[in-house]
Amino acid sequence: MAPAQSQKSTANRLSGADAGADGSAPSAGSSPLPQASENRRLTQAERTDRSDAAMLACAIDLVVERGPALTTLKDVGEGAGFSRGLAGQRFGSKDGLFEFMVRSIGEAWLIELTRATEGLIGQQAIDRALDEHLRFCVQAPDQFLAFYRLWFEAIGEDSAVRRVVSNIHERRRRDIARWIAAGKQAGEIAQSVSSAAVAGQFTASVIGIVYYWLQHPEDTDEVTALHNNLKSTIRKLLSVSDVPEKSHE
Repeated sequence: MAPAQSQKSTANRLSGADAGADGSAPSAGSSPLPQASENRRLTQAERTDRSDAAMLACAIDLVVERGPALTTLKDVGEGAGFSRGLAGQRFGSKDGLFEFMVRSIGEAWLIELTRATEGLIGQQAIDRALDEHLRFCVQAPDQFLAFYRLWFEAIGEDSAVRRVVSNIHERRRRDIARWIAAGKQAGEIAQSVSSAAVAGQFTASVIGIVYYWLQHPEDTDEVTALHNNLKSTIRKLLSVSDVPEKSHE
C-alpha cells in the first residue's frame, strides 16, 4: 500500500476512480477522476463520481478535525465546493453520509489487503495482514482515523453504519478462517486447530489494538509491539491442539 497518499487522491480512489494502467492505486498528486476532453462533456455518472470524491475527502477532514457529532451535511457540501444542499440530496442524512464513508474506506482497504495477501495462506497471510494494518496505524492517514472513529461511534446504535461495520467485521473473520483452513489443508497447521476460534480471537484482538491506537496515536512503539505480540499469539494458537472447536466451523 502506498505509504503516504494525500487525502484527495485516496478519496478519489475510494469513490471508484480508475487505478493506474498497471492496476495500482493512483499516486499522490495524480488526478484519477474522470476528465472532460476538449470535445465532450462529463457524463452524469462522471460528475457524480467527482462530487462524491470531493465530499468524501471533505467529510474525512471534518470527522478527524471535529468528530462525527459536529460534522454536518451542510459543511460537507460547502467544504467540497458545492451547494450546501448537495450532501443532503446525495446521502439523505448524516447516517447515510457516514455509511457511505465507512463502506467506501472499508472496500478500499479490502482491495489493498487482497493485493497484499495474494497467494498467501496460514500464518504468512495473517502476518502480512497485520503488517499492512500496522502501516496504516503508524502513518495514521486521515481516512483510517475517520473509519475507526465512525466504527466505534456506531456501537450501541441501530444504524446503517453499524450494519456495515458488522459486515466488515464478519468479512475480516471469514478471511482469517479461510487462510487458516487453507494452511490446515496444506499441512502447515495442525488439523485440530479451530479456524473459527482463532479467527474470532484475531478479530477481537485487532479491535482492541485499534482502540489503544485511537487513544494513544503517538505511541507507535507500543502499537507496533501490540501487532507483533498478536502475531506471536496467533502463531502459538496455530501450533497447539487445545483450541476449542466451534460448532459452526
